[in-house]
Amino acid sequence: MKTTKNLILYRDFENEQLFYDFTWVMENYQNEYYNKEDVEGLFYECLKKLMELAVSHGFSGNLWHNFLAFLLVNNENAYSRACEIRGEVKGSINEVARHDFAIMKELFDFDLSVLGNYFSVDCMDALLHYEETADAGKLFNKRIRDRIAELCRHLEAAADAEEFKQAVTAFYGEFGVGKLGLHKAFRVRHTDDGAQIIPITNIAHVKLDDLVGYELAKQKLVDNTEAFVSGKEANNCLLYGDAGTGKSTSIKAIANQYYDRGLRLIEVYKHQFCDLNDVIEQIKNRNYKFIIYMDDLSFEEFEIEYKFLKAVIEGGVETKPDNVLIYATSNRRHLIKETWKDREDMEHSEDLHRSDTMEEKLSLVNRFGLSIFYAKPNKEGFNEMAVALARRAGITPEVM
Repeated sequence: MKTTKNLILYRDFENEQLFYDFTWVMENYQNEYYNKEDVEGLFYECLKKLMELAVSHGFSGNLWHNFLAFLLVNNENAYSRACEIRGEVKGSINEVARHDFAIMKELFDFDLSVLGNYFSVDCMDALLHYEETADAGKLFNKRIRDRIAELCRHLEAAADAEEFKQAVTAFYGEFGVGKLGLHKAFRVRHTDDGAQIIPITNIAHVKLDDLVGYELAKQKLVDNTEAFVSGKEANNCLLYGDAGTGKSTSIKAIANQYYDRGLRLIEVYKHQFCDLNDVIEQIKNRNYKFIIYMDDLSFEEFEIEYKFLKAVIEGGVETKPDNVLIYATSNRRHLIKETWKDREDMEHSEDLHRSDTMEEKLSLVNRFGLSIFYAKPNKEGFNEMAVALARRAGITPEVM
């Protein structure tokens, strides 16, 4: 039997300590060289960690199978990244992947009840037929848990390593791999080691149809996003207008609508613009399309963070990747606060380059190829929205 030491592609797992401790127990529980009590203690420690993972992620059924499926869908390696969103690839890498999947299938097929009997674990059956608690799954939403559970069923039905490989590869092709594959939206955290992209697990499941009105604005946004995910030319997009008109809701709805086609949303705040290049470096070679989302974007005249954003949009020696667009919302059309002094004619101004100052302030908004206006509805438009919402709620209002 080949061991985990023989794995080539599938290394550096999330929760890898639990994986390697568990597999070590499987390989050595009858080895007389080791003290049985020490091996038993490690086994019980593994069971504890497996239970913690089940509760935090909402797993059910055979927890060992769930754990291995969880590792496979999160392991980013040369093979899984090649298959993400695209599906099966050709070439010699398939032979290497098949080698690893043969090992993973042996581990998957290992009957943990053997260890349970050997160490007299009286609750082993509960771990192999686990029923999740009502408040489980804080780290995963139900959609992700269901997909891992479905993959488990396919892996349990796999007759050999090839079918095992096909099931995992199909998952990569449909959903992707790792945090970028499983989640729709992300935020950025600044650390001493650079920017970290952190999944958002509770994004609102809104749809564009939930936003009543603004049909022209929504269609422009859809057309631009459709072109982007289809690999065609698309524009950075600015949604501007009155507060509360649905600009942010529209972008969240776009993320939900195009998730299955590989679109991901990364929310970046103004104070994080210095991390933009680091974020783009991490996502530029992935097979997903990324919208970097900036909500309520505006700058006072003393703020200079917009220069970071301008540099990213314009590109330096290295251009902005084709799989990245910037979508921003703002109550201001021109983003950077202007003063009447900026508009003074040069010949009446002490600053001979006042017009340059004006151009500098307007240059940022000009970097957004598409600007979409969300206006506050007039009385007639407001009444139409109220009637439409009432009808959705099953109320038939009397229209005057």
